[in-house]
Amino acid sequence: MDARDAARPRHPERRSHSGPTDSPRRDRVCAGSVPAVVDLEAAIGFVVAHGDAVERARLSWLRNGTAVPPELLETAEIGQSPDGGWPATWGGAVASIDATCFRLAELDDLGALGRPAARRALDWLASRQQADGSWDEDASLANSAPEWARPGDPEAGFLQSANAGFWLTVAGLDARASGPLDHRVGGAYAGVVQAAAHSLAARLRPDGSWPSYLAAGWLSAAVLHRQEMFQESARIQVVLAERMPKMSPGDVAWLASTLRRAGIDPQDWIMVRALRRLTETQRSDGGWESDDGHQFDVHATLAAIRAARPATAGAASQSG
Repeated sequence: MDARDAARPRHPERRSHSGPTDSPRRDRVCAGSVPAVVDLEAAIGFVVAHGDAVERARLSWLRNGTAVPPELLETAEIGQSPDGGWPATWGGAVASIDATCFRLAELDDLGALGRPAARRALDWLASRQQADGSWDEDASLANSAPEWARPGDPEAGFLQSANAGFWLTVAGLDARASGPLDHRVGGAYAGVVQAAAHSLAARLRPDGSWPSYLAAGWLSAAVLHRQEMFQESARIQVVLAERMPKMSPGDVAWLASTLRRAGIDPQDWIMVRALRRLTETQRSDGGWESDDGHQFDVHATLAAIRAARPATAGAASQSG
């Protein structure tokens, strides 16, 4: 296994969030306004020049829905535990919620969430939900896990809950879009996702902030949005918008791609702000900087492409 297994943008900052309690406007960009335009061609060129085979395949799927060769899909799925999760590089052979969600994000960009490996991973995530609707890493990982995934830590648990809830939501959206098997958000995982949303909402502060890492905000907002808990989601979005001018490029890319995947329109006010910030932070080489070092700049750039791309064949099955 390589660093891909457990790598994800880190958010050690645990400061409290403060923001107004009023909800943002839910309108789109007004006619005559000039939206920010990400240089997608430059971003594509960066991934082609610097990405590995799996990352270039992710690009092709995001752009055109190009079928991914089976051998690349198998490479992206390698290392899965018999129980369905993926271990993190820091966790030995024990499957990790954090690492499994990261791997699902890669598989999503390959159009592979319907394959057996991803389905086993999603079933594993659902089975790991606790009675109160939350998630926590395996207790055996306590001595090796980084702080954002440390079992028993409430802030880490909130992040893992938002992350697991998001991917189970995404799986349900895809299932619902492919046929009338289950009309509920979450599909077969509808009860799991609903419990996750209520668990997250119960811990929000009155001002819309949350007791966890920055990334937990946009993941929670996406889960709550899909459960039609619009007021709770909007309160989080207000705080995210206030923080956005100081967010790193990698964070903004992750935020925007998450909300876009949850079905929030690119013309919605929060997406417009995020895309404007991506336009401001795109480098001259077409890429965006990752918080985890330059070896992950391609991953951040792919997230920005997912957020900024027009509707394509690859996106058709991923609409909200």
